Amino acid sequence: MEISKEATKYNPLFKRNRTFYSKTISKNLRDTLLPLPWKIWPYEGKLLIIVIGIWSILGLFILGSASWWVANKEMGDWAYYLKRQIIWFIPGLTFFYFVLNTNIRDLLKISKIIFYLFILLIISTIFFGSTVNGSSRWLILGPLQIQPSELIKPFSILEAANLFAHWNLVKNNKKIISLSTFGLLILLIMKQPNLSTAGLTGILFWIMGLCGGVKFSSLLSVASLGFASGCISIISNEYQKLRVISFINPWKDAQGNGYQLIQSLLAIGSGGLFGQGFGLSTQKLQYLPIQSTDFIFAIFAEEFGLLGSTLFLGFLVLFSYLGLRIAIKCRNNYTKLVAIGCVTILLCQSIMHIAVATGTMPTTGLPLPFVSYGGNSLLSSFFVIGMLLRCSLESTGFIGIFSVRKSFY
Repeated sequence: MEISKEATKYNPLFKRNRTFYSKTISKNLRDTLLPLPWKIWPYEGKLLIIVIGIWSILGLFILGSASWWVANKEMGDWAYYLKRQIIWFIPGLTFFYFVLNTNIRDLLKISKIIFYLFILLIISTIFFGSTVNGSSRWLILGPLQIQPSELIKPFSILEAANLFAHWNLVKNNKKIISLSTFGLLILLIMKQPNLSTAGLTGILFWIMGLCGGVKFSSLLSVASLGFASGCISIISNEYQKLRVISFINPWKDAQGNGYQLIQSLLAIGSGGLFGQGFGLSTQKLQYLPIQSTDFIFAIFAEEFGLLGSTLFLGFLVLFSYLGLRIAIKCRNNYTKLVAIGCVTILLCQSIMHIAVATGTMPTTGLPLPFVSYGGNSLLSSFFVIGMLLRCSLESTGFIGIFSVRKSFY
């Protein structure tokens, strides 16, 4: 006997059953897609996935606001950059889902091959890379632009964890080989030249070494060597030297090397307490260069003001707190160091981006994770956050998707 739509429309019992079945289906689908049933996720993992969801979705709105004028002027489509960023979300979420369902130990096993492959690609950029703003960071493969120095970040975390997890038990020859490889990576990135990413990579290795038990005196020596290398790079590259000089006094060359920083400061200052309002920035109207990547925080600060900027910094504090809580709960040194590395790379990159926009450090080319336009940065960020969430799942004793499902059902 068929039930007519008219009969079910006013039948409360049928409505309750339909609601029950729809909730059951959605719950089963969610638990099928997730590597671990949602109800037994650690609270840090639950909060973190919500934080990243908000961060990435708001990032699309901020990017759309920052880029629409230039996109309409140069490409004839106000949503040009926004559409391309949304397209990059598909492989980004694919990487995220893959990492979330892969044991950290399995990632550690395959990381070395991929790590060395990306080092070879970085060497290739020095000789065959596409040069933009005096730096050869990209390889052109058909319609794609690959930035190996960006994509290598997750595997740098994994390789550092492989080395520092049991530092005192590692043989000296392995220590020398691994540390030499890390130093070579930093030098190659500096050679592009890309001083900001080289500095970020050095900070990552330094913090993970500190947490892994390397002597502080040794780390202090390495930090001094890194600082000296940075100074040599600045002296050797004219455009880096000009950036440092313009950072010290941007108004000395207001229409030249200091132009970007001055326009960024004007954008932040004009935001006031509450901002100009979403979409109402004036500096993005081709006054502030590179407004959708390296200086996107300045547009955000202009539109949302001091209050919005403070909330964003609080958002980063919450992310750091959750990440460190995950690291503390990890059951072994490997996952603990991977979690610390993930928090370090995303947090330090965000802080360095904001520092550039506010004139706290010299102008560099670091994107704001999940916000700035760029597929390579998005892929790297999703991979990193997937590893951090995976560490959270493994803190519950979760080892493999199939064995856990067997025990729960």
